[in-house]
Amino acid sequence: MEDEPRTVTAAAAVSLPEAAGTAEGVEGVSGTGGAGAAAPGAAPKRALGPVALVIAGGLSVQFGAAVAVMLMPRAGALGVVTLRLGLAAIVMLLVCRPALRGHSRADWGTVVAFGVALAAMNGFFYQAVDRIPLGAAVTLEVLGPLALSVIVSRRLVNVLWAGLALGGVVLLSGGGFDRLDPVGAAFALAAGAMWATYIVFSARTGRRFPQADGLALAMAVGALLVLPLGIVESGSKLLVPSTLGLAVVVALMSSVLPYTLELLALRRLPSSTFAVLMSLEPAIAATAGFLLLNQALSATDALAIALVVVASMGAVRTQIGRRARTK
Repeated sequence: MEDEPRTVTAAAAVSLPEAAGTAEGVEGVSGTGGAGAAAPGAAPKRALGPVALVIAGGLSVQFGAAVAVMLMPRAGALGVVTLRLGLAAIVMLLVCRPALRGHSRADWGTVVAFGVALAAMNGFFYQAVDRIPLGAAVTLEVLGPLALSVIVSRRLVNVLWAGLALGGVVLLSGGGFDRLDPVGAAFALAAGAMWATYIVFSARTGRRFPQADGLALAMAVGALLVLPLGIVESGSKLLVPSTLGLAVVVALMSSVLPYTLELLALRRLPSSTFAVLMSLEPAIAATAGFLLLNQALSATDALAIALVVVASMGAVRTQIGRRARTK
């Protein structure tokens, strides 16, 4: 969350042929063979680079989310979303400079839907972390991509992985979401649903727009949608220099830096491997919450997060095995 918007996310990334296509043609880089395969012993070293980029992106996103939580007393949850999306959109538009002409009505419809999903995902997520610990919020949020993976794959074994994830959620809730704050838990689950929606429209936008142009435009749409809400909630507080300074840090850590790192990684890393690494996000979020926000985990909470991480990885690996057999 991810928090946030990500180029290809969690378990669902390898469940959608359209999303998985982002890394097609680079399998040889990770040592899977082919005419361009590296010499024995060279591939593992070459693969470490993109893996490190993905992990660095995950750390950036989740620690950026922790900084955002620290910013909320100053600007409010919706104010933080407004600043983060607005500043990130400005950076992305300046870097990508997307063309506004030459796109069909269907293209614009797709990018607007992408922007709506982006705004809703961020809005719900920040409402969640304003009420429940960061690790718990990301754990509940990742259920959205996991559910999408199960639905798309239509395989019985993925239903078992979903059951394992559900067991983790039951442990996390302590038998009832009142322990977490039911409203916060509901926001996290809604963010997960929007995350799954984001994945679908991210893939469609990627097919219609070159490079990261579609992402930049969608981010601008999302920023415009949340701007009125942020102004109503926080008003002039959004313009306080110290608040703006922290917001720039959040925008860079949660959007610009991870997008860049993941884009570089996906050029040399199979999307299936990328998705497995993304499954570590709840654990990274829990670590960030502990280190920056003093959100300690009980043994039960740690086990719950571990179950969801294992379930997400299992769903990804199952889909990878299915593809390998059908090739």
